[in-house]
Amino acid sequence: MFHLSGGCCDGSAPMCFKVGEFKLGGVDEKVGEIAGCGFWMDREQFRRWAHTVWVVDVVPGRGASFSLEAPLNRRFLIRSSLCATEPSGSGTDPEGAQRDPQG
Repeated sequence: MFHLSGGCCDGSAPMCFKVGEFKLGGVDEKVGEIAGCGFWMDREQFRRWAHTVWVVDVVPGRGASFSLEAPLNRRFLIRSSLCATEPSGSGTDPEGAQRDPQG
């Protein structure tokens, strides 16, 4: 599973864990999948990022010590860019995931 931190210790670095090794919080929401692995993040952060397109990439370098790729001298990185906004009230984000049109 992947989890995007809220910016505390590891910035906004996506981290990868074996299922069951990371405890999700009540505000975490599954927002997609990468190669069959769930991708989770804080729902409010997801709403703030709704106007962006982002790609999870792997680059050389040391990442978060708890993430599975750390011993491989690789780290996950998010590359983002702004995208055109949709008409108000459409209820979907740029990647097609459903979200609450009221919020």
